[in-house]
Amino acid sequence: MLSPARTALLRASTARHSALRATIQPFSTSHRLGSSRPDGTQDNHKGSASADEPKRTLPQKASHIVRSILHGSEQVRQETKDTLSKVLARGKYVHELSTHRVKPGCMDEYKAIVAELYPLIVRNHSPRVKLVGSWETDIGDLDTAIHVWEYQGYPALSRAYSEYRADSAYTELHRKLQPLLRDRKSQIMLEFQFWPTHPPVAKGGVYELRSYTLKSGTLLEWEQNWRVGVECRKHHEVPMGAWFSQLGSLNQVHHLWQYPDLQLRKEVREAAWSENGWPETVLNTVPLIQKMSSRIMLPMPFSSLK
Repeated sequence: MLSPARTALLRASTARHSALRATIQPFSTSHRLGSSRPDGTQDNHKGSASADEPKRTLPQKASHIVRSILHGSEQVRQETKDTLSKVLARGKYVHELSTHRVKPGCMDEYKAIVAELYPLIVRNHSPRVKLVGSWETDIGDLDTAIHVWEYQGYPALSRAYSEYRADSAYTELHRKLQPLLRDRKSQIMLEFQFWPTHPPVAKGGVYELRSYTLKSGTLLEWEQNWRVGVECRKHHEVPMGAWFSQLGSLNQVHHLWQYPDLQLRKEVREAAWSENGWPETVLNTVPLIQKMSSRIMLPMPFSSLK
C-alpha cells in the first residue's frame, strides 16, 4: 500500500496530466450549442455549476489551466509540500560523504593519522556517530580517500561538529592532516528507504562507489525504478548502501557495492541482465543522468565495512 505522502505525489502528477489533456481536447458541437436530453429538451449547462463556485472569465480559466499544468492544483501542491525527502528517505539517520584528495606520495602518512583519529571519534561519540566505512581509491580518482559517516539525525550531526572543534586531541590530529591534502569536501546525504546501509561486516575484496548526478526533478523517478532494480541485483550480490544528497553538491545519488574481485563483479553485473525488470531499470534511468562516475576502492584496516 502506498504511503499518504507517496500517494500525494502521484496525485500531483495525475492532476498535471489531466489538466494537459483538458487543454488539447477540442470542444464538440454539444459543448458549444448545448446537448439534447433524452426527452428532447435542450441542456445548455448553465445551471450545472455549483451556486457557490466563483465564476471565472475566459482569461482567468486559461491562467488556471496553465498553472495546473506547470505546478499542479493548489490543493495538491499543499498536500505534497516538503514531502519528497519523507517519501524517499528511511528517515532514521543522516549520512556524510567525506572526500579527501591526498597529495601524491603522502597516502601512507595520511592513513596512519586517520587510523588514529577516526577510531577516536567513534569511541568518544558512539552511538550518536558511527563510521560506516573508510576506503582508498584503487581505480578512478587516485590518491583519494572516501569516508562515510552515520549520525542519529541532524541534532547528532550538529552536536558532533561542535564537539570536534572543542576536542584538543581531534584538532591536533586534524591539524596534522591538513598539509597532506590537496582538497577535501563534505556532502550530507539521506539513505533511500528501500536500501538501508549495510551493518559492519568483513567481506574482503573490493568496493565500488557509483555516483550519479541527476537532472533536476528526476529523483522520484530514479527511486521508483531502482526499487525494482535493486531487487534484481540482490539475486546476485548484496547492496551495501545508497544515498541521495541534501547538502553540498545537489541532485546526486551514490550506490555502494561490494565484490570479491573484479572478475566476479563482471560476472554478476552480466547475470543481472537475465533478471526480469533489470533491463527496464537501465532503460528508464539512463535518460535521467547528467553524468556518472565509478570508483573501485580498498577498505582501510579500521573501516567498519571491509
